[in-house]
Amino acid sequence: MLNSKSFEEKYYIKNVDADEKSIYCHHDLMGEHLIPTHQHKKAQFLYTEGGIIHVTTETHTYFLPARHFLWIPANTAHSIHTSSENAIMRNLYFPQNTNEHEFYSIEGIYPANDLLLQMMLFTNRWNGHLKKGSRHYTIANAIKAILPEICTTQLHLSLPFADDSRLKNILLYVDQNLGEPILFSELAGRFGFSERSLYRLFEKDLRMSFIQYFTIRRILKAMELLLDKKLSVNEVAQAVGYNSAPTFSNTFFKILGQRPTEYVNGVEILRKEET
Repeated sequence: MLNSKSFEEKYYIKNVDADEKSIYCHHDLMGEHLIPTHQHKKAQFLYTEGGIIHVTTETHTYFLPARHFLWIPANTAHSIHTSSENAIMRNLYFPQNTNEHEFYSIEGIYPANDLLLQMMLFTNRWNGHLKKGSRHYTIANAIKAILPEICTTQLHLSLPFADDSRLKNILLYVDQNLGEPILFSELAGRFGFSERSLYRLFEKDLRMSFIQYFTIRRILKAMELLLDKKLSVNEVAQAVGYNSAPTFSNTFFKILGQRPTEYVNGVEILRKEET
């Protein structure tokens, strides 16, 4: 059980709201597999690298894909789970202002386009309170200001976090083999389950079937690869286990409401500015 004193000493409890008017910046290794439920008076911009991240709020459990960020409005209780203590968290915490754009009051996951990534990279060596009137504050506040303009495509997709330790091991295996054809019967046998008992475990712990989880997880991985821009759509389809590009495109559309090429084009800021 987490010691209450050590919990209260964590930066996200002790430091973030210490100066109500500052923007608080924190870039570091996560250092723990679980950040317990807490909340801030400030809104949180969360971008992560190097691990599988789940964020749980009162209404959703979000899977945070690579090259995406999560906006957590002020005073929103949330916890963060990760597969690796070595995951890097890049956080900006913004004070709440009156008459703000509606964007800032809604939690959601958005693609991080090249412009946003470059601006975040600029803050890479900052940590602590950025005082109003300082150059660092002005730059960080500019990041907040552009979000409603460039983040028009919210990822309406959540992937539950497994509580059962047996299922955690199974999902880790699935995540490591997204490009392979995984048969449910073989998966059950590999981990010592009958098909019926494993089906019940998925439904009980995740409230979805294995095929639903596997399909969504593949598409989330595809999104990551598409945004890296190193592979063609056909190559991405093959990398996540689809031998047919049309089948991949149709599945992508069914889950996200847009084709893979539309998704990539939608997060390219230069193309947006041209239209």
